[in-house]
Amino acid sequence: MTTHHEDVKIAKSTKKKCLAPIVVFFVFVALFVSSWFHAAIAYAADQDVTVRTSLDRTAMFVGDRVTYTIEITCRRGVDVLADDVSRDKLKLDGLEVVDGDTGRRTEPDDSTVHAFRFVMTTYRVDAPALTIGPLSVRYAVARAGQRLEEAAPAGEVKVPGATIAFRSVLPDEADLSGIRSDKQPPARPVRFALLQPIGLGLIIVSVVPALLAIAALARGRGRPRVRRSARAVRHDERTSLEAVRSIGVETVQQRRDVFTRLDALVREHLREVCGVPGQSITPAEVPFALAGANANAPAALVASLLATCELARYAPPHAMPSADACREAIDQAEQVIATKGTGARGV
Repeated sequence: MTTHHEDVKIAKSTKKKCLAPIVVFFVFVALFVSSWFHAAIAYAADQDVTVRTSLDRTAMFVGDRVTYTIEITCRRGVDVLADDVSRDKLKLDGLEVVDGDTGRRTEPDDSTVHAFRFVMTTYRVDAPALTIGPLSVRYAVARAGQRLEEAAPAGEVKVPGATIAFRSVLPDEADLSGIRSDKQPPARPVRFALLQPIGLGLIIVSVVPALLAIAALARGRGRPRVRRSARAVRHDERTSLEAVRSIGVETVQQRRDVFTRLDALVREHLREVCGVPGQSITPAEVPFALAGANANAPAALVASLLATCELARYAPPHAMPSADACREAIDQAEQVIATKGTGARGV
């Protein structure tokens, strides 16, 4: 016969054995419900937002550029946080973003496609592979009567990463046997062989006029320039100066015309009388040119007058020299042309 304590122990043991299958059943149900709930959320996320990525190349070398595109499609009433796909949020290893742009378009089914395009390059040589890490992009679902901007994030979607091989796009072991060949090229057709003399003749005909033009130019440069007499030069300069004096100096345009004519007159005097290239010389080069030509012209006065004329010719109206300055420039030009040049060319 069993005692009372033994009966209690047997009852407890039997109770535990009966409860064990029930506990296992409830644990199994809880796990099933949890997995179904997560699967439902993932399925809903997949239905709300879909992601597609692409690369325009799978391998690159130093300095090459690759375009990484992310397209996120959102159904109507759903939108993503664009800030989560900015260039600062990209997880890059060995790559640098050099350019990027975004786009947005609406599909016929009222879904919205966000396109994010990133142009990347690399300047590293120690990376065996270049990687773009995955991203998490949040999205929001607008309720009835609620603006999308006011909706709280409803979930997030994963943007897969990518790997780019770091090597040249040329094959590592290229077959070079077909690049060079000892085989003779095929013979030209007969019609092309007959046209060869005609082509050579046309080349010769086209070269002859150019050679004649060059010869004529060389003869013209070699021919000495006929220099006018000192009396003729002095007469022309006096006539030009009197024509300048006859122009009024009251308006800006009149003073600009006066300075333009004075500039031409002084430069012509430097060329004809002093023997220096007056048409191409700058005011700063005048003293050195006159000293090299052993001319008697006042170098400082000539340089100052040419600088004033150059300023007046191109200056805006408010910076144009005054009427008194214009009259003073005419007197200075008269002093310049009154000086003698060099040697027999003295005026």
